[in-house]
Amino acid sequence: MSMPSHLSTILYTAFALIAFAGNSVLCRLALVDEGLDAGSFTLIRLLSGIIVLLILWYLTQGRRAQSDRQRSRGSWPAALMLFIYALGFSYAYISLDTGTGALILFGAVQITMVLVSLLRGTRLLGVEWFGLVLAFCGFVYLMLPVLNTPSLWGFIIMTLAGIAWGIYTLVGRGSVNPLSDTFHNFFKTLPLIIVTLIILLLLDDISLTVDGVLLAMVSGGIASGIGYAVWYRALRGLSAVQAAALQLLVPVIAALGGVIFANDMITLRLLIAALLVLGGIFLIVAGRYYLLQRRVE
Repeated sequence: MSMPSHLSTILYTAFALIAFAGNSVLCRLALVDEGLDAGSFTLIRLLSGIIVLLILWYLTQGRRAQSDRQRSRGSWPAALMLFIYALGFSYAYISLDTGTGALILFGAVQITMVLVSLLRGTRLLGVEWFGLVLAFCGFVYLMLPVLNTPSLWGFIIMTLAGIAWGIYTLVGRGSVNPLSDTFHNFFKTLPLIIVTLIILLLLDDISLTVDGVLLAMVSGGIASGIGYAVWYRALRGLSAVQAAALQLLVPVIAALGGVIFANDMITLRLLIAALLVLGGIFLIVAGRYYLLQRRVE
């Protein structure tokens, strides 16, 4: 892999992780502060993602793709996983606080991706195992002050959301056209969106606010639509284990965002947790490359 490829992977990954962290903040603001119901948030989020991705896809490659037999069109399994994640993520946060929900979600993502990699025959080096444990310990340490006993249903729903996102990420590692695949994955959720909307209307379980709708639109169009397309592009240069570990950076980024945008205090706990997570991720990302280079020499 050339140096420009390394650099592009770093930049794409950084953008995607920041988008993920921003998505968590937008979701929390819409559901808790603005009173938008979880079902409407999910539907508006996905529809906004479809619209933004459709515009980007058409402007950049839509016409060309019409005559390209090899173009990417996403997949129905990926679309199903995307919908399960989005819906579960929203509804789980009704009964879980932010710290508990994040721990369950990203813990489930990491475990899912690592287990699938092991089942596929990937063998982790000792340094990767150590880095994985170190990063996860830092993540748990950061969340400890806000962890409460989760509700059973909240735990189950968020775990399913994490498993779904882990599978969606693994599917994305094979994408040759991230923007097209992401657009078609979002577009393929339309039947599920329609069914969910009918159910919400029948149950009369819709609560809309102007600010809540706007937050959901930003979450869907930018943090989700563009963020997920960029994440699929970043996955080209990442192993499954690296991708799983890097996502543990999201709560650290969110905490730093709170310091910058919400005047939160920089605490010793935040600094220690950040060092543990960053150190563990460095071992995972750089450890295998360094050891394999040594063996070649």
